[in-house]
Amino acid sequence: LQAQYRPLRDDLLAALTRVADSQRFIMGPEVEAFEREVGQVVDVRHAMGVSSGTDALLAALMALGIGPGDEVVTSTFSFFATAGCIARVGAKPVLVDIDPDSFNMDIVAAARACTARTKALMPVHLFGQPADMSAVLALADELNLKVIEDAAQAIGARDHGGRVGGIGNVGCFSFFPSKNLGGFGDAGLVTTNDDRLAHTVRLVRNHGMEPKYFHALVGGNFRLDAIQAAVLRVKLPHLARWTEGRRANAARYRQLFTDAGLAGTVRLPAEHPDRFHIYNQFVIRVPDRDGLKARLDAAGIGAEIYYPVPFHLQACFAHLGYEKGDFPQAEQAAAEVLALPIYPELTADQQQYVVDQIAAFYRPAA
Repeated sequence: LQAQYRPLRDDLLAALTRVADSQRFIMGPEVEAFEREVGQVVDVRHAMGVSSGTDALLAALMALGIGPGDEVVTSTFSFFATAGCIARVGAKPVLVDIDPDSFNMDIVAAARACTARTKALMPVHLFGQPADMSAVLALADELNLKVIEDAAQAIGARDHGGRVGGIGNVGCFSFFPSKNLGGFGDAGLVTTNDDRLAHTVRLVRNHGMEPKYFHALVGGNFRLDAIQAAVLRVKLPHLARWTEGRRANAARYRQLFTDAGLAGTVRLPAEHPDRFHIYNQFVIRVPDRDGLKARLDAAGIGAEIYYPVPFHLQACFAHLGYEKGDFPQAEQAAAEVLALPIYPELTADQQQYVVDQIAAFYRPAA
């Protein structure tokens, strides 16, 4: 975060001062301006700032009227909010396995999991790699389902059908500080091309209130702070350049791993020719993952495990009745995945150091 912050420090502090001098902290012109600007980047008609990526998912589910008795089909391998928000509205998360190459929802498994109670599909564009949205939309059309895109890690990602967040009925983004576009705390976004749904999301994020003190429905307090909007407005013009930096670093990693002769040991993230991966994370799959992470930790390299326990094995979802072995691809990924540094300010020498440390771990006598 420091590497990104330093060159933008003056502009960011000026934005904070602007909000402080205005004394307008909740919604207001900063939020409205950010919504217009980010809507153009995502290429959607409506972009609604909210308080977090989690609240974006929650607001989307509430706006679609999904609740008790309904089912939402999603991946078992993602950040907890994906399934947690489905449960929070009283619906049932119906979990499916992943495609082992993309880490995204196995659409064939999703089709098998649908029942008469299924109301929506929630594909996750995990790690910045778009899900197979053509297949998702085909299934949704066949079964008359809504599509909620969990794009929390994927702003700017796209497939041949368009930019994520504008392909399904509704998209949900996170601006957690470590994301490709990150705020100075929690912040999120809901996107849609549906005018009526956009109006409902705007109601839901503000206690269902319109006009003031008149409540058409029960919503929540999911509003975006003006300070976060101001920070994100400073960063947004740099997003495309940062994305290209991440993609360039991903390409360099591929070459370095090839040059190091690690292709048979380290499984690199798949790249699909019809999808634009933004590399929110660069996730490899390796044997003895925990041992390698300990080696990288000791070497001062910030590696991270996303995610060690799939949803179907989480204690809070035990009542769903899933067992170990039900989703073998997700369980294998959970044991093997490790995210390497990929941020755009990463230098070639730093990447070489990462690969050298990995090579030394797997070939200690070399």
